[in-house]
Amino acid sequence: MSLEGEHMKQGTKEAGSQAHSTHTAPIPIQNSCTFIRWVIFACVVGFSIGVIGAGFHHAVSWVNGFRKAQPWIRFGLPIAGLAIVWLYRVCDMERDGGTNLVIVSVRDNAPIRLRMAPLIIVTTTITHLFGGSSGREGAALQMGSAISAWVGRIIQLDDKDERIIKMCGMAAGFTALFGTPLAAAVFAMEVVSVGVMYYAAIFPCLLSALVALLTAGALGSGPEVFCITSVPKISFVVLLQVIGLGILCAFVAMLFCWIFANIHHLYIRYLPGPYLRIVAGGCIVVVLSLLLGTEDYNGAGMEVITRAFAGDAHPAAFVLKIVLTAITLGAGFKGGEIVPAFFAGATFGCFYGSFLGLPASFSAGIGMAAVFCGVTNCPLTSILLAYELFGGAGLPLIALACAVSYMLSGYSGLYSAQKILYSKMRAEYIAE
Repeated sequence: MSLEGEHMKQGTKEAGSQAHSTHTAPIPIQNSCTFIRWVIFACVVGFSIGVIGAGFHHAVSWVNGFRKAQPWIRFGLPIAGLAIVWLYRVCDMERDGGTNLVIVSVRDNAPIRLRMAPLIIVTTTITHLFGGSSGREGAALQMGSAISAWVGRIIQLDDKDERIIKMCGMAAGFTALFGTPLAAAVFAMEVVSVGVMYYAAIFPCLLSALVALLTAGALGSGPEVFCITSVPKISFVVLLQVIGLGILCAFVAMLFCWIFANIHHLYIRYLPGPYLRIVAGGCIVVVLSLLLGTEDYNGAGMEVITRAFAGDAHPAAFVLKIVLTAITLGAGFKGGEIVPAFFAGATFGCFYGSFLGLPASFSAGIGMAAVFCGVTNCPLTSILLAYELFGGAGLPLIALACAVSYMLSGYSGLYSAQKILYSKMRAEYIAE
């Protein structure tokens, strides 16, 4: 039974029923055994994914540095695309659903094969090496869930515990690359079925994320940190300014999802063959990169995000990144959408927040968190992410912008497998 199915089944009980009348009091010894078991499982998952995640982080950093030193390598992107399609075909993963498969796997306990982990790591690294515009968190989530699912099969977990260990893998993978254990743990529980969180997973998810953080850090993969240099004092005027920027970020989030969806449909309609599609997409990215005359939109673009927090952003940077990433991933290259969402939000906020009278670095932080919230439909994760990435600077105001973006960004998102179970406007369940 799916997570939301279990929730609805529980919701059919009469509101006035007493908890002790429907549940047997837990036995302390059983609780202790369960606790100890999850300590062991979470540590194993966190350590193993922390090691692999650190290696992946260093690999992506190296290939991005190599590409910038040797810009000619971008011309090989179409050929690299053929290699990616061939690898997935040889590994019998042609119909791989990527992060959507991970979400379905947690909600419905669909199987995930171990080969997904090395395959997504290799192909994401290839995409970055040859200048595709993509992030890396998609690989982190897929890698983490594939490895943890394999661990779950080895130790023969039951249906419900296997879902929890997959969420542990997602949290550990996200943390190994971004260094945000709180956001990663909540994201693993929040992204699957918005409105219903699997709280039984909070301890193992958080422990596995923290173990991954320590392991990756010991191997040289440090957390991402962005500095907000100026935070306005809370006032009625500032509240209106932040709400205004939150509204704009909601529209950016909807634009992000609309461009991704439509470019994907155009590819499927006019270029149904995977080999032709990825070659065409690679050629388009190469041509656009040459026309733009900059490396800013190749790879993840973390340097551009850092510049946005320093007050430097091009007015069209956010939409250019969205388009190039949609072309890259829609064609069949591998990576993720979250870092591009960070890029779009930070650059948009930096430039356009000034028109509302907000400081550039603070606006970049609002844009980064609020656009992420709008495209993932994960408000709690967004607030925790802002806390961990920005050190808590201006957190109440950033949280307000995230709330506005969540409410107004509609019911679409980056992940088609995600289900929003409750209305964003009213306290009511949305029927499927």
